[in-house]
Amino acid sequence: MSSFTHVDPQGGVHMVDISEKADSVRTAVATGRVHLGPEAFSRVAENTIQKGDVLAISQFAGIMGAKETSRLIPLCHQVALAGIDVELSPDETTHAIEVRAYAKSVGPTGVEMEALTAVSVSCLTIYDMCKSITKEMVIENIHLVAKTGGQSGDYRKPGTE
Repeated sequence: MSSFTHVDPQGGVHMVDISEKADSVRTAVATGRVHLGPEAFSRVAENTIQKGDVLAISQFAGIMGAKETSRLIPLCHQVALAGIDVELSPDETTHAIEVRAYAKSVGPTGVEMEALTAVSVSCLTIYDMCKSITKEMVIENIHLVAKTGGQSGDYRKPGTE
């Protein structure tokens, strides 16, 4: 069991010690989509959802989600975010909203989880705000697009620009 980074030789769970790792600038970009269907999409575009401005509130929710990542994900280190941006792009042809999050920090561990959490919370907020219109929404394809910094180096998902 000692080959697992979060499991000690006796099988107990622990948070990895990152105190010896050097600080570096780290960034991460993640994306995901919420397929709303035509009616919910139109109502979001017209800003006529009873709960309020879906795009603004879900953008804010994504930012707040990123800030709470270490409280939500067991064994995830608390990261001092230097910045977090969440962008929402409505796609009229597919009746979907694309969510993209960019996270940045300077420290000993990466911000991939913060970017992924931002996208996830933003997508869930869109769902929550539109569920009175339809239950047919689909949240899909939440994934890491790119990351920079750290011991493992830079990463860009193949096929992305």
